[in-house]
Amino acid sequence: MCAEAIICPAGRYTIMRILLLTPPLTQLNTPYPATAALKGYLVAHGQTVSQADLGIELVDMVLSPNFLQGIGLEEAAAVIEPVKRFLRGQDDTLAPRIANRTLLPEGPRFEQVDDLEWAFGIAGTYDKALHLATLFVEDIADYIRTHVDAHFDLVRYAEHLSSYAPSFDPLVEELSLPPSHVDEVMLQLLQRHVAAFKPDLVGITIPFPGCLYAALRCAQWLKQHTQAPVALGGGFVNTEWRQLSDARLFDYVDYVTFDDGELPTLRIAQHGELVRTLTRDTLVPDFIHISHFQHIDDADASLEQCPDYSDLPFHLYLNMAEMTNPMHRLWSQGRWNKMMMAHGCYWARCAFCDTSLDYIGRYKVPAATTVVDRMERIAAQTGSSGFHFVDEALPPKLLGEVADEIVRRKLTFTFWGNIRFERTYNAELCDRLAQAGCIAVSGGLEVASDRLLKLMNKGVTIAQTVDACRHLRDAGIMVHTYLMYGFPTETLQESVDALETVRSMFDEGIVQSAFWHRYAMTCHSPSGLHPEAYGVQRTTLEPNPFCNNEVDFSPDFDYDIEAVGAALRLATYNYMNGLGLDQPVRSWFPIRVPKPSQQKK
Repeated sequence: MCAEAIICPAGRYTIMRILLLTPPLTQLNTPYPATAALKGYLVAHGQTVSQADLGIELVDMVLSPNFLQGIGLEEAAAVIEPVKRFLRGQDDTLAPRIANRTLLPEGPRFEQVDDLEWAFGIAGTYDKALHLATLFVEDIADYIRTHVDAHFDLVRYAEHLSSYAPSFDPLVEELSLPPSHVDEVMLQLLQRHVAAFKPDLVGITIPFPGCLYAALRCAQWLKQHTQAPVALGGGFVNTEWRQLSDARLFDYVDYVTFDDGELPTLRIAQHGELVRTLTRDTLVPDFIHISHFQHIDDADASLEQCPDYSDLPFHLYLNMAEMTNPMHRLWSQGRWNKMMMAHGCYWARCAFCDTSLDYIGRYKVPAATTVVDRMERIAAQTGSSGFHFVDEALPPKLLGEVADEIVRRKLTFTFWGNIRFERTYNAELCDRLAQAGCIAVSGGLEVASDRLLKLMNKGVTIAQTVDACRHLRDAGIMVHTYLMYGFPTETLQESVDALETVRSMFDEGIVQSAFWHRYAMTCHSPSGLHPEAYGVQRTTLEPNPFCNNEVDFSPDFDYDIEAVGAALRLATYNYMNGLGLDQPVRSWFPIRVPKPSQQKK
């Protein structure tokens, strides 16, 4: 430990300089919330903390005249600074020039641009320009990935090395190579933060697979050039490393923390008894059994302190608009303050969900006044009044109370988040939410089959979902629904019926956005822990030495599941654009399928 660490006079705990990092790459439009939540907690407990989003800093450096000129993109270099100003909302006057296609050099992505008036309307100059500027930036990213660094992408980095990684070998091999050109830029940024802050401890969050390689490359540099211990945590760690047995990871890091990272990180800083923390010395194959729900006096740690966003570079974040989907635009545009309203899921019973993990399974709820207090503080820190609540499912009772408190204080906020489509969302509640600033919700209709919804213990019916969506629509709240195909025992008839349900909801205008994904069995879900209860068997029983999350199982489908998935996605994409709503749902399928059980009205 560095000599600068200070022992308090009472000898009770150590004050350290802690640097918290979000590695490349997450979102470009707004900060990921993990480091802000950790900083708020650690500062409240006496620590000195700095945080950095290396992802947005890296993109800013890559999208610079010097970098682009160095890789042979002189035309792009000449206009990149004005484009960044436009994407940051700092120069909207560029919209007409971008929209009329006289400013930007156009690469392969522009070949897909057809009738922009169809997508944006004659008057949609700003939206059109935002879409074109996004294509320009993505063309640059494609060129970098093809000619400079195969790992690079705008929202992930070397994801192919970690999205499914039963073995650590590919990552070890990659990390043994010299840093790539983009790696070097990232490490220069890291070096600046280390030189300026001189940390005693570095914590790196890994929320997604597309952050793992960059996190380990940063950790490798820190081991080579500093004395500071390195701790890893985050969503990827929590879902993938609970059965870790490959000790080589600790050649790069000192600690791996699980579940909420507040108390584990504080204990590391204080040289206290470690909780929910893995080290080389404590590595055991059945770690999941000794760590699961091992909470020590921190049951409300993540709810005690307000997140602290104050030192993040908000001027660097970029609005992006690759798609015209209205819900996708919420995810990729705007400086949304990401905030958790309550800890865990109040339902936490769905068969496909990782309900055995703490961040879902342990439900704790604060007072509505506390939530709104935090919203006011965070809005003052960031200068933004928009909030994206990142809860697994917002508790409707608390959500209504928060809405009432916002209205009572006469505050102006805009917010959105995930819900469960249950009967609680009646006309009265939806009107209260809209009055308080709720503009959109997303929720799972999943398989759109009452039999399967019951089997997966979703706790809602199609009729309840439809009623909730009607009330939300009538209140002016946009609705996105998540959809699933390939759940165990799902029949071809049920897949066709599900598409008919989705078609009818788009036709009625009670959903505006939707997305299908194929069911994946995870080792932390009820279906993964007890697959026989859902009519299937796991085909792999022994854990991998490195990552363990999605597991193989033996589905019993007597139809082409991939063809069904492609048809569901194609049809729904058209529905979102108002196309094909009068077309028989069977016509979307490339294989022979039965008629819907209920014909369209």
